[in-house]
Amino acid sequence: MARFEHTVTVAALDRRWFEEAAGHAVDLFDASREQDGAILLPDGRPIHGLRLLKGRHLQSGAWYGEDPEGKAGEDAPEAAPEAAVLREWRPSRTVEVESRVAEEGMSLRVGVRLREPRTPKALEVSLDGHNPQGGSLYRFSGRARADLHAWWAALDRPSSAPPAARAPVVGTAKHRLGKARLTVTPRPAEDGTWRVSVVLSVRGRWLLRPVAAVGLLLARRPVERGFREGVDGAAEEWAELLAELPSLHGEALRAEIADALTTP
Repeated sequence: MARFEHTVTVAALDRRWFEEAAGHAVDLFDASREQDGAILLPDGRPIHGLRLLKGRHLQSGAWYGEDPEGKAGEDAPEAAPEAAVLREWRPSRTVEVESRVAEEGMSLRVGVRLREPRTPKALEVSLDGHNPQGGSLYRFSGRARADLHAWWAALDRPSSAPPAARAPVVGTAKHRLGKARLTVTPRPAEDGTWRVSVVLSVRGRWLLRPVAAVGLLLARRPVERGFREGVDGAAEEWAELLAELPSLHGEALRAEIADALTTP
C-alpha cells in the first residue's frame, strides 16, 4: 500500500453564512412551482437550465434536465444527454438526487444525498461508471461522505489540540486493478484560517497487489508530486470560490441566490 499526505492552509468559510445560504436555497426550491415544464421561483422567474421532463414537480421519481428539442414527455429523460431524477424531497430531513450522464462512450451515474438540508448535517456522494462496449476494466465506482457536523466540531477545537481522531470527509474508489481511500481532516490555525490535511492510500486488489506495489514504488515520486499539485490546486480553487461569495445575510442573501438561479 502507498500512502500520500499533504496539508494546505485555506481561508475559513463562515458556518453561519453557509447554513443560512443553504436554508435559503432549499426554501426557494421548496416554494417553486412548475409551469409548462419550466420551474418557477416564488417571484415567477424561471430557474435557468432546469426543466421538468417527466413526473410531478418535487415528487419522488420526477426527472429534470434540459428539454431535448422541446420533446418533454415519456421519452424525454432517455433522450436528454444529462438528466437527473429526484429520489427524495423532504427538506427537513433528506434530499436525494441521482443523475445520469453519457459522455465519450462512458455511462456515469451520480447520486447525491444531503441530510438535514436546511442546516446541512452530511453530504453523501456515489459514482458508478462503465463503458457499455467494454469489459470489467471499464467499470469503476466511488463513494464519499462528508460529516459536516464533525467538520465544524473539528474546527471548534483549540488550535493547539491534536487533529480529530476520525476524518470528517472520507472517500473510496474501486476498480478491478486497485482501490483508493481519501480522507480530509481540518483543524483551526491561530490566525483564523484552516489547516486541512489530505491523506491518500492506494493499493492493488487480489493477485495484483504485488504488481501494484512494485509499480507504486517505482512511480512514487511522480505520483506524490501529482497528488500534492492536485491538493494545492484544490486549495487555489477554494480561495477563488470564497472570493466570489457575497457577504450578505437575510433577505439580501436570499435575493442574491434567486438571481444566481435565474441568470443565464
